[in-house]
Amino acid sequence: MSFTIRIKEEMTEREKSKPVLLALLSSYIRNNGDFSKPEITMTTENKFLIDYIQEIINQLYQKKFDVEVIENLNFSKKELYQISIPKTENKMLEDLGIWNAKEEYLPIPPEYIVGGNEEIRGYLQGAFLGVGSINDPKTSGYHMELLASQSEEAVFLQKLLNIFDLNAKILSREKGYMIYIKEAEKISDFIKILDASKAVMYYEDVRVYHDKKNKTNRLNNCEQANMDKVIQNATFQLEDIEIIEKNDGLGLLDDKVRETLQYRKKYPESSLKELAEIISLETNKSITKSGLNHRLKKIRDLASRFRKMEKQEK
Repeated sequence: MSFTIRIKEEMTEREKSKPVLLALLSSYIRNNGDFSKPEITMTTENKFLIDYIQEIINQLYQKKFDVEVIENLNFSKKELYQISIPKTENKMLEDLGIWNAKEEYLPIPPEYIVGGNEEIRGYLQGAFLGVGSINDPKTSGYHMELLASQSEEAVFLQKLLNIFDLNAKILSREKGYMIYIKEAEKISDFIKILDASKAVMYYEDVRVYHDKKNKTNRLNNCEQANMDKVIQNATFQLEDIEIIEKNDGLGLLDDKVRETLQYRKKYPESSLKELAEIISLETNKSITKSGLNHRLKKIRDLASRFRKMEKQEK
């Protein structure tokens, strides 16, 4: 069972007030309904969902419409379940804000359908039940989407989502519009709007695990990068020492610098901090990382002079 279906199943188990159910049904019909036929048809692969919509219609309007099982033409073995609402149900469709008293289709619902935050949540719930999906965070990246066939409805859904600061965006598709959210934290907030607490707990557990894993990977990468830098610097310093020794230049360095040179050769893989601690411990003379770096600079400067001389001789 997909994560999206788990969310939708949990949503259908929740008790809701009549104004919320009205908003939910209005949104579901508007976003899932096919208005091109003599009847408004709504189709889904999920029997539990069509039963839920039938139950809401019966609860609000004491009506029951036929549910048909039809062939799935999308190369899926699953049967399709379809519920049809006659367009002669003018009073019901007007009440749901689908069209007005003149039977003209309303591009967006009237204000009373989404009059308060609870009704707005209900409207978003209906849209998600009809045309929504959320990737399972365990198997893919963070992504939530709603698919709308009309631009007015897409903009309206985006506006409702962003009332809750969800940073929803719209992308034009070949057939309609996709309203989507990519941020993990915002998707978690949206699942809360859907009133699917079990799904929220699952999503948050996976998200926290991923965050910890990513943080560990970043720390490991940072540690590896630091180690690579230590080895690279030590290699350069050993090359400097080699050229000084090849040119019999040790006598040009003072005692402290020659001491540092010998310790670098003895501990080639130590970081500057570690080397300073070793020298301080073994010589009983304290030296800071900055002081050690100053000595190594003298070694580097002398090596550079020898390199220039060798270049000129060539």
